[in-house]
Amino acid sequence: MTNPTDINRPFRILAIAGSIRAGSYNRLLLEAARDLAPTGVEIEIVDTAGLPFYDADLEAVGDPAPVGEFKERVRAADALLIATPEYNGCIPGLLGNALDWASRPYGRAPLSGKPVAILGATPSPRGGARAQAVLRQILAATRCAVVPEPELVVRSAHEQFDAVGMLRDELTRDRLRALLANLVDGVAGTDAADRPAA
Repeated sequence: MTNPTDINRPFRILAIAGSIRAGSYNRLLLEAARDLAPTGVEIEIVDTAGLPFYDADLEAVGDPAPVGEFKERVRAADALLIATPEYNGCIPGLLGNALDWASRPYGRAPLSGKPVAILGATPSPRGGARAQAVLRQILAATRCAVVPEPELVVRSAHEQFDAVGMLRDELTRDRLRALLANLVDGVAGTDAADRPAA
């Protein structure tokens, strides 16, 4: 893992939205994160719509080009930021499929050990809390290091963004800043712990 405080390059976060809907609240949430990112942090939002369904037979003959590119982006990132809506109390199939690909092959998966922060937005009063709980289970199974707090569930998301898609609730913006700071600080702390004492 590269030291996130390295002044020679930015700290890179790969952001994944669980929805590809035009005007997706979760995409807007990631765009807000990009705007609120600390100095020296770059957030790239990746599109997973072009990934084929995970298929072990397909994997056996070699990852399709979109999958290979996606895996390389995951591998190259210092950390991940995943925003998920809630579909029937769970994460969307689109997001699950991306995580299935990134969790392979076993023992050499780009997702393994990756620091991750999760968040989500839904129009419901629950804010996608059940989907986030499922996502935490999946990420634990893939041995990701999930940032424990602050939990960020954006309830009644249709009321939280203005007409041009800007996140307008200041408390939510503050919690988003804190989540990003904890993600970066957690990686920095891990790197420091891994370095031998002088």
